[in-house]
Amino acid sequence: MSDALFQENDFSPIIRTLGKGKSGSRSLKQDEAESAFGQILREEVEDVQLGAFLMLLRVKEESPEEIAGFVKASRAMIQHHWQLDNTLNIDIDWSSYAGKRKQQPWFVLVLCLLAQHGYRCVVHGTKGHTADRLYTEQVFTDLGLPIANNKQELSEQLAYKNLSFVSIEALCPRLQDLINMRPLFGLRSPVHTLCRLINPFSAQHSFSSIFHPAYATTHQEAAALLGDRSLTVFKGESGEIERKADATCLVKSVFEHSLSEEKWPRLQTDKQGICDNKSASLIKTVYQGQAHDNYGEQAVIGTLAICLKQIKQLSTQEEATELATSLWNSRDKNWLNS
Repeated sequence: MSDALFQENDFSPIIRTLGKGKSGSRSLKQDEAESAFGQILREEVEDVQLGAFLMLLRVKEESPEEIAGFVKASRAMIQHHWQLDNTLNIDIDWSSYAGKRKQQPWFVLVLCLLAQHGYRCVVHGTKGHTADRLYTEQVFTDLGLPIANNKQELSEQLAYKNLSFVSIEALCPRLQDLINMRPLFGLRSPVHTLCRLINPFSAQHSFSSIFHPAYATTHQEAAALLGDRSLTVFKGESGEIERKADATCLVKSVFEHSLSEEKWPRLQTDKQGICDNKSASLIKTVYQGQAHDNYGEQAVIGTLAICLKQIKQLSTQEEATELATSLWNSRDKNWLNS
């Protein structure tokens, strides 16, 4: 066993700050969180310290300041790893880390519509880490949509398709390593929150989803602390950015330093049954007009309406829904084959 395990190091004060009992512990300040997570990303901490750090945060629940610091450290690492500059000009950042469990991945059609109408969209997410879920990278593969592994591929794919998927493993392998630790803990960690907020290519608009409603406020406040121009977050179907047609939807947003929230109504009164056969084939046939799915089309239009209201800063939900419906009805049904 390494002698380092029996000595304090630069990371020990961080553990002490988080774990010194009910009266002695506190949350990390943003700069402390950024420094701590930078050490983790550079693999400068012992494994036992990493486990303690992640689970102490999980027990107390991470603060917006902590998440903002973790995101800043992650962005810096990705910028260095990808040698990023300001030439990609991304319009929409779309995080996808949950995988679909109950319904088809209808949100992918929202991305197709946005890309078809000129918005440069980058999706980032993880490879499958939970059984019985359909992950976005697999959907992109099945639909023949672009997947980038480096900056050059991303630039080329955006030039001809306005859409690309980049795995978190390609963006920052260390973050994927941290996500892969979930089975060891049996719990999610702050990494699952911060990855949704990284907006690695500084897109004009960032969209995110959460499992637990309380985390929407954490996302919103962290984005404000980071000075992000535009963020939209809500509890989506299975944790993906997809409006549940059979439920009301509370959307929290940041736009140019202003924080807001609004409730969107349910689109159908009946509870939707669980889809047992999730695949890209059905959503493709619906997009191409060869099949009809009422729930799916409502999910697409409803999700697109939320996006368009934020992107265009439209005045009403009705205006956004009308525009979303028009884009769906006038879609290029051959776009997926081009």
